[in-house]
Amino acid sequence: MNQRNNKMLEVILKSIDEKHGKDLRVIDLEKVSTIADYFVITHGDSARQTKVIADEIVKELEEQELFIYNKEGYQMGNWILLDYGDIVVHIFDKDTREFYNLEKIWQDARIIDVNNQ
Repeated sequence: MNQRNNKMLEVILKSIDEKHGKDLRVIDLEKVSTIADYFVITHGDSARQTKVIADEIVKELEEQELFIYNKEGYQMGNWILLDYGDIVVHIFDKDTREFYNLEKIWQDARIIDVNNQ
């Protein structure tokens, strides 16, 4: 992982933790896809919470002069996608996360244990 990605991932994980995101996963896609190097996946208990998590990530990364390329799904709040190029953050509500099950779709990729970081 390069230094920029490492810094970005650290800020993202801290932001999710501070806003009580649930069941946090980081999927290393480097060897299985060119879409991104990493997916960060979490969920909140409500659309309001998913928006709060997204807002915190964007704010904290902007303070580090790391700016978002694209944001989708914010209005509805059931699946918010934050695209930072090498890292794409998916913030779901619980039902939407279970329905799309990105972890299963990308099961060939390595899951990074974020509990030891």
